[in-house]
Amino acid sequence: MKQNGILLNTRPVNGKTADELGDEHIGTSHDTPLREDAFELDEDLKVELIEKHFREIMQILGLDLSDDSLSGTPYRVAKMYVKEIFSGLDPKNKPDIKLFENKYQYNEMLIEKNITFYSNCEHHFVPIIGKAHVAYISSGKVIGLSKINRVVQYFAKRPQVQERLTVQIANELKELLQTEDIAIVIDAMHLCVSSRGVEDTSSSTVTTFYGGKFNNDETRKEFLSHIYGGR
Repeated sequence: MKQNGILLNTRPVNGKTADELGDEHIGTSHDTPLREDAFELDEDLKVELIEKHFREIMQILGLDLSDDSLSGTPYRVAKMYVKEIFSGLDPKNKPDIKLFENKYQYNEMLIEKNITFYSNCEHHFVPIIGKAHVAYISSGKVIGLSKINRVVQYFAKRPQVQERLTVQIANELKELLQTEDIAIVIDAMHLCVSSRGVEDTSSSTVTTFYGGKFNNDETRKEFLSHIYGGR
């Protein structure tokens, strides 16, 4: 049942419970699932509403919100959700990327590796902590190195599944750089695996994207040797 576009219950979907769907790591599309009215509320009102509801969650859990340590937690969580860890949901926060001519005529791969990012699993709202390795071969245009990091951070700062995050970064860079020659490897730990459920603290998840010239075995091997060769 939905009210104003908001799901109000956790009944089974296609015969499966919410826990089963989450543990199966189901993903629905390359686009982050957003309602059409997602940005009708301004940020301050979103913070106010989330603060109210998170206060209720804490009260249901039996926490004493009159305690000095807890009294400000609902506001801090609400502000963190809207202005920090889920800020990538709002298109107004998309990084402004400017292209430059490849005046150096550098036609080999450029790699930005070990980009640290923090995201959140959309199934349990717990952190995903990882490294992204991104490469491209210029088609005549280049971007500032820090902009690659900003693209990764923008798409990471939303409820995510790692496969979607990988594709979203790849699609954005293909459009920005006007090239199919993009390669991405993401290696991340999911706290929904390590801190709950199976509680495996040693495993990580790796997802990849190879486009254009990176589908050539030698080019791909060169890329992988640069990001893993020193290990």
